Amino acid sequence: MPRTALITGGVSGLGKAAAIRLKADGVKVITLDVAGGADLVVDVTDAAAVQAAAGRIGPIDILINSAGVVGPNAPLWELPLDGWRRTFDVNVNGTFHTCRAFVPGMIERGWGRIVNLASMAGKDGNPNMAPYSASKAAVIALTKSLGKELATTGVLANAIAPAVIETPMNAATAPEALAHLTSLIPMKRLGRPEEVAELIAWLASDKVSFSTGAVYDISGGRATY
Repeated sequence: MPRTALITGGVSGLGKAAAIRLKADGVKVITLDVAGGADLVVDVTDAAAVQAAAGRIGPIDILINSAGVVGPNAPLWELPLDGWRRTFDVNVNGTFHTCRAFVPGMIERGWGRIVNLASMAGKDGNPNMAPYSASKAAVIALTKSLGKELATTGVLANAIAPAVIETPMNAATAPEALAHLTSLIPMKRLGRPEEVAELIAWLASDKVSFSTGAVYDISGGRATY
């Protein structure tokens, strides 16, 4: 029987690439996004809406949390409060809401794979991107905690920390910030969505059985720890 995957932010960027890659493995994919074209148009920041969506979808085997925003680009002391809150609401609370809604069913069935999209920014901290960096650090810590909580259940939770990837989200990043981030990558290029999707597909499969609460870098050599 084919696995079923729910992918948040599944209409574009890494979520879309993951959907294409998982479908190639025979996985049934359900996309959840605020954008039109998704199987379910739901805002992950709305806990009640996410819980209601879980009731409509039914059991899933794989949860890919790819919905995210970059947030405001400015020195910390100049950041707008609403920009800070919105970044955390999408990147952290959104991930919490979906995990909270779908993990119990995975535990009940004794098998599940959760892949949370973090970022190298969550490890290194990018200048003028404090909301994004701090929120992705929170996703990393959330995943580590969740992985330990689920360690004996058959449900694995891991995170991916990409460097800059060619996605619509990063197309909106200020050119000078993008140039700085690219200069930190030893391979001297941006990553491609399909490269990240390959790692997601592996983490969402039966091939992974002894890894949980881990963070997998995909950074063109930028990662230092």
